[in-house]
Amino acid sequence: MGKKLIVKACQIATPKGKQAKYGKEMNNLAVIENGAIVVEDGIIQEVGPAADILQAHDLKDFEIIDAAGKCAVPGFVDAHTHFIFGGYRPDEFYMRLNGASYMEIMNAGGGIQNTVNATRSSCFDELFQAGMDRLDAMVDYGITTVEGKSGYGLDAETELLQLKVQGKLNQAHPVDVVSTFLGAHAVPPEFKGRNEAYIDFLIQNVLPKVVEEKLAEFCDVFCEDGVFSIALSRKLLQEAKKQGLEIKAHADEIEQLGGAELAAELGAVSADHLLEASDHGIEQLKKHRVVATLLPATAFCLNKRYADARKIIDQGCAVALASDFNPGSCFTQSVPLIFALACIQMKMTPEEALTAFTLNGAAALKRADSIGSIETGKKADIVILKYPSYKYLSYHTAANLVETVIKDGKIVKQFSTNKRYTEV
Repeated sequence: MGKKLIVKACQIATPKGKQAKYGKEMNNLAVIENGAIVVEDGIIQEVGPAADILQAHDLKDFEIIDAAGKCAVPGFVDAHTHFIFGGYRPDEFYMRLNGASYMEIMNAGGGIQNTVNATRSSCFDELFQAGMDRLDAMVDYGITTVEGKSGYGLDAETELLQLKVQGKLNQAHPVDVVSTFLGAHAVPPEFKGRNEAYIDFLIQNVLPKVVEEKLAEFCDVFCEDGVFSIALSRKLLQEAKKQGLEIKAHADEIEQLGGAELAAELGAVSADHLLEASDHGIEQLKKHRVVATLLPATAFCLNKRYADARKIIDQGCAVALASDFNPGSCFTQSVPLIFALACIQMKMTPEEALTAFTLNGAAALKRADSIGSIETGKKADIVILKYPSYKYLSYHTAANLVETVIKDGKIVKQFSTNKRYTEV
């Protein structure tokens, strides 16, 4: 990959470390004014003041990336998406605007089932091309690592198909794709009223194939009243963990069911949504070092109140931010929107928001040792912003500030030259 030298950066802003930042630690950014970054073979070799680094190296040895007047931050890590699906659901969006609730739409046969029908009707190539297009859009926003969940098949064949598509995308696209098995996303019509039988079906017929074929790193469950109870969620996650998968949970999004407590009890890597999480649940997340992944764009699109990020952070938890990109409740990949909502609506500081979308997002995918910060020895996943400070991420409200995206040491996007990734 050769050597690259990012020079004259007005500011390099990054959290530091190889694990999630908790509570007040989320405000601790390392900020280097007039900085430079040395990259070799896709790995960061040096970070520091430009004067020191330029004095120590012969510029002829490097491809120079001029970041004068700009800010370099870590590549964004979107730790919660559902980006492989067939079909779209615009009508439901307007049903919600007219007062229909998420569960009312779902109980009427809409919601996830609409996407399940379309995804079951899609072939590998159709899902793969749609995934490529969506990953291209993510790169435009500076996302360099993304988690993708299954959950729009709700049968063995389509669940495995979704995960296989994600695996191929991980090989074909520069964005790293981390796969999560979410067969327990909803109860399909063929199991209507037999929720436990469906969980047993997943455990006996789908989970073993996911593990055997190494199609996912994580198992997730939609732990929610009317979908999968605490007992059924525990049953699936315990079995997934027994078979070697890390675990996550959609927790306390619609009702205060105790999903946060369950995630803590089982040692989940993250608990996601948490709009209705109890104080005890938040305390348990802190105690058991479970990352709280918050999804403000979903609350925005559903016109609901936001997860209480301020309380969750002030109680000492590690918070990650993610998009929840999906065709129903949150059809957006907009990183700048998420930064704006985090700071304006959820009262997070700019420092907390940047940490949440980089290092803590990486921790929510068990990758904080290799990505999520600009430090020696980590992968060179770097975003160069058009402005001189990371504070513009929320200040220039909902505007995409990304100018250059570097993934594994390679430039994969430059807005100034409209350079796009073409190599497969």
